[in-house]
Amino acid sequence: MRIISIITAVVVMAVLYGVVMERDRLLDFARDIAPAGSAEDAPAAEREAPGTEALLEETPEEEGVAPVAVMAMHSVAQKIDDAVTLRGETQPSREVDVLAETTGRVISEPLPKGSEVEAGQLLCELDPGTSQASLDEAEAALNEAEAQRPQVEARIPEAEATVAQAEARLEEARINLTAAEELSKNGYSSRTALASARAAQRTAEAGVRSAEAGLKSAQSGLDSLGAQIESARAAVARAQTVVDNLTIEAPFSGVLESDTAELGALLSVGTPCATVLQLDPIRLVGYVPETSVARVEDGARAGARLIDGETVTGTVTFVARRADETTRTFRVDITLPNPDLAVRAGQTAEIAIAADGVTAHLLPQSSLTLDDDGRLGIRAVAGDDTALFMPVTVLRDTRRGIWVGGLPETVDVITLGQEYVTDGVPVAPSYEEVLQ
Repeated sequence: MRIISIITAVVVMAVLYGVVMERDRLLDFARDIAPAGSAEDAPAAEREAPGTEALLEETPEEEGVAPVAVMAMHSVAQKIDDAVTLRGETQPSREVDVLAETTGRVISEPLPKGSEVEAGQLLCELDPGTSQASLDEAEAALNEAEAQRPQVEARIPEAEATVAQAEARLEEARINLTAAEELSKNGYSSRTALASARAAQRTAEAGVRSAEAGLKSAQSGLDSLGAQIESARAAVARAQTVVDNLTIEAPFSGVLESDTAELGALLSVGTPCATVLQLDPIRLVGYVPETSVARVEDGARAGARLIDGETVTGTVTFVARRADETTRTFRVDITLPNPDLAVRAGQTAEIAIAADGVTAHLLPQSSLTLDDDGRLGIRAVAGDDTALFMPVTVLRDTRRGIWVGGLPETVDVITLGQEYVTDGVPVAPSYEEVLQ
């Protein structure tokens, strides 16, 4: 019965299309096949009764057109928790290739890949060689330099006292010279005494300069000793670093992705000892299109279904501020706990990020159609029982149907026959719950 109804609808649509849309072509075809003499006899008949063309002009195109039978459903908008859906993969929260920072031969037993390690746990130990001897030598040089500090520091007070004595002798010489000059003016002192006083002043001045030079030398010696001590400390630090680098430890708690270096292997600077992954917490990485990135916020709740069907939940911890130049999408990181390490890195996941709720209609997927411009939408029954195209936005696809937005609060959606009608075509909707 449904096939007969569909065939009948198709036939009716073809007839309506010919009468309404192709009227001019039908009239031209009728004139072409009409007998030659009928045109001469027509005037008398036309004066008595209106012709077909006049009848079409007087009668509206819609008059007499049978409505198209369609199936429809009443749909009322519902409030749903909207979500941004995307695909992504799991990644370790941290991944480090632990490299050797000095050269040496491995003297520790290797750890197999897959082993769980704690932060600070020994991964590779290198042969110390002469590293410890170099450290002892540097420490001895430092101790020797520091032992000289009291002796060098004691020279400064001695030099300062020498300067004070020299300045006192200079002051005394100046006083004696002044007295000798006054006595020489009055004739109470000989020229010899005056010359001797002047010589004594110059000697005192030289003594001051010598004492000041001794003070500067003592200060310079202290500064030199300080530089020597700092150099010795730097040598100790370098030697200690070499010794510390002989033990390569795990930088954080995690899982070994590779075996540690084999016993007896020679490691040089930059040679990997092992690769450590941190899988608790683990990270979900996806890329959201630029049309939806504004709906994703830091701290939003997110869920994911892994390829094996397991579901996990986490929190958005990062939303990129710059789009990928190739895909024009934005990276989103979701962090979730993984205490038992059940989630592995590299698994594919379907991610849903919670966003503000929206009003939507749940419709059958078969009710969707395209207009002449390629827009996705539905055809609805308007208030005057004619077909009307309405564009929609797909929000979510479910097993029960598809959630769409962009429609009024209530709408009568054509679920069967929407492909056979266009805007303004009369329809005769039949509402049957069985179709939903």
